[in-house]
Amino acid sequence: MNWLITGAWREAERHIPEIEAMGHAVRFMPQESDPLPCDPAFVEGVVCNGLFLHHPLSEFPNLRRIQLTSAGLDRVDMDEVKARGIEIQSARGVYSIPMAEFAISGVLDLYKEQAFFYDNQQQRRWDKHRGLRELYGKTVAVIGCGSVGTECAKRFRAFGCAVLGVDLIPRDDPAFDRLTGLDTLNAALAQADVVVLTLPLTEQTHGLIGADRLRLMRDGAVLVNIARGAVVDTGALIEALPRLGGAVLDVFEEEPLPADSPLWTAARVRLTPHNSFVGDGNADRLWQIILQSLGR
Repeated sequence: MNWLITGAWREAERHIPEIEAMGHAVRFMPQESDPLPCDPAFVEGVVCNGLFLHHPLSEFPNLRRIQLTSAGLDRVDMDEVKARGIEIQSARGVYSIPMAEFAISGVLDLYKEQAFFYDNQQQRRWDKHRGLRELYGKTVAVIGCGSVGTECAKRFRAFGCAVLGVDLIPRDDPAFDRLTGLDTLNAALAQADVVVLTLPLTEQTHGLIGADRLRLMRDGAVLVNIARGAVVDTGALIEALPRLGGAVLDVFEEEPLPADSPLWTAARVRLTPHNSFVGDGNADRLWQIILQSLGR
């Protein structure tokens, strides 16, 4: 099979000789915004992330298989994929473990007042903090119960939390104490001490957490967003922050986050630059998924 592999797969050049030894022909494209390194008709399969933001699917008449390096499908015209019968596979599961660990660490950072102690350390100041909280016994609502949400649920339950799942497809799942449909979202928000967003960005979820739903959250509750920035109304979140217990934000409506955003200096907000997916086990997990695509 003829494959176009882009630099979105960071380990690509190391594995291309193995792929060619399997009988595949490969063209490598370091940057997805670059001109194509081959005739589009050559391409039968691609390993990429945002390739189709720069080179529309219609350019590839013989494309039969897409292997994404991302967990989401929002950078691909899925209507055309379905109409043409193209096989597509995301990197589902590759990044779930580091993202779940990130969610836990962000909440613990706030609960254990790590900023207070770090500042004291820098000042060589020996002050105790008597307001530390425990995760044990808290209620966590995980909104979006795919691979990332499930890994989050496992870890919060290990800390003794009750975990409520809310998903487009309700089901029985042992990782959750209860997993119900999106129609129960408001009730889950009102019960939760911690709300973790892991759902994909779609027309249905765009702006899902706006002012009305933020008002449903308990005073002192923590919001974690490791989904997509546009799932949350940024302005409404900024207004709600004084009442909440904090926010752990890895994604934003506008990325990079503008330098004048109030979120940079907001109290009890932890910001990272869309970095929660990074983990030292990702490369091996992604290679295993790509091997499956190559072998089908």
